Amino acid sequence: MTLPASASGPAAARAETYLAEDDGITRARALSRSAGVEPVSAAAGATLTLLAAAVSARAVVEIGTGAGVSGLYLLRGMAADGTLTSIDVDPELQRAARASFLGAGAGPSRLRLINGMALEVLPRLTDGGYDLIVADAVPAEYPGYLDEAVRLLRPGGVLVLDGIVAPDGPGSAALQETVDAVRDDERLVSALLPVADGMLCAVRR
Repeated sequence: MTLPASASGPAAARAETYLAEDDGITRARALSRSAGVEPVSAAAGATLTLLAAAVSARAVVEIGTGAGVSGLYLLRGMAADGTLTSIDVDPELQRAARASFLGAGAGPSRLRLINGMALEVLPRLTDGGYDLIVADAVPAEYPGYLDEAVRLLRPGGVLVLDGIVAPDGPGSAALQETVDAVRDDERLVSALLPVADGMLCAVRR
């Protein structure tokens, strides 16, 4: 299977401007870029909000906190009493994200920020305990994220692997392996969405 090129054209451009970003997300986006981190696009963020709302997510795992842009989009769609567990290896980014979350009005009780390597943290989380898992992190680790996500998701829970379409380079083979594994896994119903750099979504049967 050959991965498609990233989405482009008038529909993709319209998707990026369809919903306005609030001040909290705008500030978090500026923090991300000043830290040298490319945040999720507006269209990808809106998709995360939609998916979180669709499953009335109360327990969400995010792999790759960044400075909080994707987390804010997730919180926007989650249930009001939902908790976001966000994992990142960079403590400075997590401090920036915490400031972004609190500044946008997300109380500390809704946040569980874990500093560490995702593949060391994920095995400590509860089997079947999560409604939504989102990964936007190290491409070479995506096969490992997939293995853990299938264990962690409840039936009906949703997995999102962002940035799954990448040019040839470090991690591209792992991304291809992950795309194929998700497609062929009978426990998952999946679709590859042409949002930003590709968003592979799957529902746990």
